[in-house]
Amino acid sequence: MEILRVENLVKTYGKGENEVRALDGVTFSVERGSFIAIIGPSGSGKSTLLHILGGVDRPTSGKVYMDGSDIYSRNDEQLAIFRRREVGLIYQFYNLIPVLNVTENMTLPVLLDGREINQERLEELLEVLNLKGREKHLPNQLSGGQQQRVSIGRALMNAPMVVLADEPTGNLDSKNSQEIVELLKYSNRKYQQTLIIITHDENIALQADRIIALEDGRIVRDEVIRR
Repeated sequence: MEILRVENLVKTYGKGENEVRALDGVTFSVERGSFIAIIGPSGSGKSTLLHILGGVDRPTSGKVYMDGSDIYSRNDEQLAIFRRREVGLIYQFYNLIPVLNVTENMTLPVLLDGREINQERLEELLEVLNLKGREKHLPNQLSGGQQQRVSIGRALMNAPMVVLADEPTGNLDSKNSQEIVELLKYSNRKYQQTLIIITHDENIALQADRIIALEDGRIVRDEVIRR
């Protein structure tokens, strides 16, 4: 069953001679619960694509449908709600709030949304992410791997349909990198969350169900690895 559809997506920056076409007619669809790796050289449009899928940056033209709904038919306030409730965004740089502890960072999107914290889900995530006993720690009291776990917990706290990760292991050593990927795969399987990861790491890409390769803003390869 389709969860995401992208139709003829174009994103340009600048005008005239200075125009840069970051995405150039990208079209694909994603099945619910699948694990997709998006690869490509620097400047290929990977991060631009992820930001548009996550409702962070509007396309110049084209459509993005999430669960059958055109996300860019929404106004800015509706898009902010979409980002909090329907997608989970994970970045290479953890973007944690330095004055908030682990629990506060993880639950911030829920509180910003004016909703009650699901304590059972919070406890489960703390357990799965191996953050038990560190609930009151501030980001500067955590290792890089632990900080990335907190950012994953924050992204999963609202039980989003789709998790979007932009180089989530880019700042980590190989051991921590594989642990983070295993956590994301666990969430993908357990909660049937669709997982889309941008990565330069071939080992991570080969763990996905499908690899989409971008080059100069276009899809140059779209390969199913496993069904």
